[in-house]
Amino acid sequence: MANMQMNKTPMPEQDPQVRAGNFQEVALGYTLEQAQNEAKRCLNCKHKPCIGGCPVGIPIPVFIGKVAEGDLAGAYQLLSDANALPAISGRVCPQETQCEGVCVRGIKGEPVAIGRIERFVADWAAEHGLANVATAPKNGHKVAVIGSGPAGLTCAGELARMGYEVSVFEAFHTAGGVLTYGIPEFRLPKAIVAREVSNLEKMGVDIELNMVIGKVLTIPELFERGYEAVFIGSGAGLPMFMKIPGEGLVGVYSANEYLTRINLMKAYRPDSETPILHGKKVAVVGGGNVAMDAARCARRMGAEVHIVYRRSEAELPARLEEIHHAKEEGIIFDFLTNPISIEGDETGHVQSVTCVRMELGEPDDSGRRRPVVIPGSEFQMEVDTVIMALGTSPNPMSYEGTPGLEKTRKGCVAADEGGCTSCPNIFAGGDAAIGAATVILAMGAGKSAAKSIDRYISSKE
Repeated sequence: MANMQMNKTPMPEQDPQVRAGNFQEVALGYTLEQAQNEAKRCLNCKHKPCIGGCPVGIPIPVFIGKVAEGDLAGAYQLLSDANALPAISGRVCPQETQCEGVCVRGIKGEPVAIGRIERFVADWAAEHGLANVATAPKNGHKVAVIGSGPAGLTCAGELARMGYEVSVFEAFHTAGGVLTYGIPEFRLPKAIVAREVSNLEKMGVDIELNMVIGKVLTIPELFERGYEAVFIGSGAGLPMFMKIPGEGLVGVYSANEYLTRINLMKAYRPDSETPILHGKKVAVVGGGNVAMDAARCARRMGAEVHIVYRRSEAELPARLEEIHHAKEEGIIFDFLTNPISIEGDETGHVQSVTCVRMELGEPDDSGRRRPVVIPGSEFQMEVDTVIMALGTSPNPMSYEGTPGLEKTRKGCVAADEGGCTSCPNIFAGGDAAIGAATVILAMGAGKSAAKSIDRYISSKE
């Protein structure tokens, strides 16, 4: 019989006052009893909209049913057959706008906590030494994957399962892409990323680090080495700035650089050799998940932190859970506020940021109400660090030296489900996946690309 409690089974967490001073994981995970209690809230309804809401097509009611029955090994098998990185997506996927967003239980209460159950199953499997690393016999075909982020790792894992020989080329010295350099330890422990990468290696995937494709090797040179297809999953590494006065001052960071220094280079550790300013008062400009990550990192580095966002709270694009956690940890939100210049002291360090107040007008192309400056509303905010979290654009380095490769208006590789429109043996996620708003969308693009690559190579036989 279904558990008809209206609300999700609460997730145990670190106390906000304690976690604001450390980089340990905030959410502590379900116990078996909690996971089964939550699993029994699933109605296994007729139309199963949650499956359609999942970019990688996890058979959600079936795997949740296995948890309710106590068959955790069976639940993991179902989950991992569809999702190459379940311990990761269970932590950072925005379920509230995808599978949980269409859950029938959410109509008159809270939806089933699908992500929390997914995380529990993946962690249980790791604790019990289970890893879904089975592959088909090798088929004699080689594929190259550029980038070891969620799209690249997913594509590599799907291809390995089919029997392909796969090499992943990563520019950094550590695999994981944004999972490693972008998402903080307190949201996604790096040991979990390393574990998922290790599982791919057990499947035969070759991970080559410090390989900047476009510089060390070009895509045409990969083909010369016998690779029959290439998937470009290099992500979006070029940060955006506001182009306002003072952005060149010491103490102005892109969120990309700030998070990379902290997450990849471990600048939060007292013994770290990576330099980073320990600001006393920090302004983070933006309202997405990256802004929340940067703000919460700065808070853990000892700063008073302000999120400066030009719209109201209702328009914040970040996950509700991240906003909630940020508020609990003492992050201050300055809504309807926008910087117009950054001022420095005589040594060239940030001293303050001048802002204006905003009001909301008519909706823009995104559907959100357009912010409009209130005349005469300028004011100064004394800060010593400014972090720009305004989004990123694709880094074109990976496809430099590839003649005839078409790009989109956004600078992504022009691609559809059948591959790139100009080079049929090159595959990419296109505008929807390079710099995808969520990890799970990137994973979905990687899974889709793997199927397309398999169709392309099969058609040549």
